[in-house]
Amino acid sequence: MAIEIVSSGDVRFDRLCHGQNARYPATEQDRASRIALCDDTDDVAEALERFVHQGLRPTVRAGGHCYEDFVDNNPGGAIIDLSLLSSTEPPKNGAKYRLGAGSTLGQAYFNLYKRGLVTIPGGTCGPVGAGGHISGGGYGLLSRMHGVTPDWVTAVDIVTLDSAGKAQVRHATKSTDADLLRACRGSGGGNYGIVTNFYFDTLPPAPTEVMRGSIGFSWDDMTEERFARILYLYSNYWETRGHDPETWGLFAIFGLSHKSSGHLNMGVTFQNPDGTVKDTKVIEEFLAIFDECKPVSEIAIHPTMAEHHPQLAASSSAGTNVCMAQHNLIKMAWIDSQEPPRPAAGRGSAAGPPRSGRHAYKSTYMRKAFTPEEAAVFYKHLTSTIPGADLKGVVILVDSFGGAVNKKQLLEETSVAQRDSVMKLQFIASWADPAQDAAHQQFLRELYKDLYATSAAGARYNGTPFWSDHYQGCYINYPDADMLQYDFWPQLYYGTGDLYPFLQSVKKKYDPNNVFHHSMSIRA
Repeated sequence: MAIEIVSSGDVRFDRLCHGQNARYPATEQDRASRIALCDDTDDVAEALERFVHQGLRPTVRAGGHCYEDFVDNNPGGAIIDLSLLSSTEPPKNGAKYRLGAGSTLGQAYFNLYKRGLVTIPGGTCGPVGAGGHISGGGYGLLSRMHGVTPDWVTAVDIVTLDSAGKAQVRHATKSTDADLLRACRGSGGGNYGIVTNFYFDTLPPAPTEVMRGSIGFSWDDMTEERFARILYLYSNYWETRGHDPETWGLFAIFGLSHKSSGHLNMGVTFQNPDGTVKDTKVIEEFLAIFDECKPVSEIAIHPTMAEHHPQLAASSSAGTNVCMAQHNLIKMAWIDSQEPPRPAAGRGSAAGPPRSGRHAYKSTYMRKAFTPEEAAVFYKHLTSTIPGADLKGVVILVDSFGGAVNKKQLLEETSVAQRDSVMKLQFIASWADPAQDAAHQQFLRELYKDLYATSAAGARYNGTPFWSDHYQGCYINYPDADMLQYDFWPQLYYGTGDLYPFLQSVKKKYDPNNVFHHSMSIRA
């Protein structure tokens, strides 16, 4: 057991005081004064109690991928770094599987595969830390088959603070601190305490093999009518055929990139319910619906899509970018598909995310296919320009969703409210020059506001994908501080039912002094 404190006099400080989004900390004055590197749960408890008694605001980092400034903008405060808490060794008595909060998804996939030929239905970006990913409802290529990762969590180790500032190590299960366990299963990190370990009594079996492919459409000959048709074909599949359990092994990500990037990219992965690809009927059927749209060959995956979903991008590097028939698809062992990609020039490495990129994000859950009006808004903005701004890093990733995620009984066991969606959208702008911050953020804001200009839920909700027959709000793991302008922002992320009041009661009970707070944390 050891705690190492890294402060501004340490050569490591400049590297450790920020995560993957170079926008944060915004200035040197916004930086934390120290970073605590902890080896285990007891270290975390000791560091937390020490910092609070010193009057320092604690923030928590696992992988450093928080989209907003919740961790790294902490003027004079302290960051508790969990990256060394990466063990997957199960306890001698208790749950069969364990993930340390500092374990990266890449480590988790390989270690769980070795330990039990099992996996978690987590994300595609290997360097992402399990702590924030799982706490906020992490999902990935296997989620239509197996649900989101917190669906499988049966216990957590978490360090909380009582009203006197005394740290308490809790092992929250369904029989002890059950309310806290439920809150930690999807409502987002930085709310109630510091989760250090996740436990799983069972996990889904790892597939033995997968089929991968990608399709590209050139912007050069794209018309608005063709664009709308492609969006309809893609989204209508998930609204209709995608409900059939035999399709739940199919996952696709459609990157709606800015015209300046040259192409629209779609990545697809598939396995049968038995974890094999012996029957490829489903993926062949899906790819065939785009035959009428004449996809192009030999294209490169959009760089932002590659950064966020490197597993899908790997199929492009093999040179079989258009997969319209079975013999063109890439078949591989599932565990080999988890291998971190080789770094492209200037884009970081498999050891961690790129550190020079600046990013802004938004999100939406969709219950139905895109409307013609939505397609028109996308086309309008993705073909527009901003003088002096390079928009090649703008992309809307449209992920397939639903399937096993939409099991309604899990509403009462987890804090993931969106259990009736068929697609999940991630709006991304990535750039390098700080002088272009305003232009890229404004681009996303105008697109988003235009897309949701008239809400079916009522005029009060205009400009947002508020819950209605068409939408299910936003994803807390893609936090967007722009939503704070609306007094109903908690309902965007947590739904219109009793989930948010429940989370408020948990917050009040386990963090009475609101030590764990940021601009979008649960309000007690």
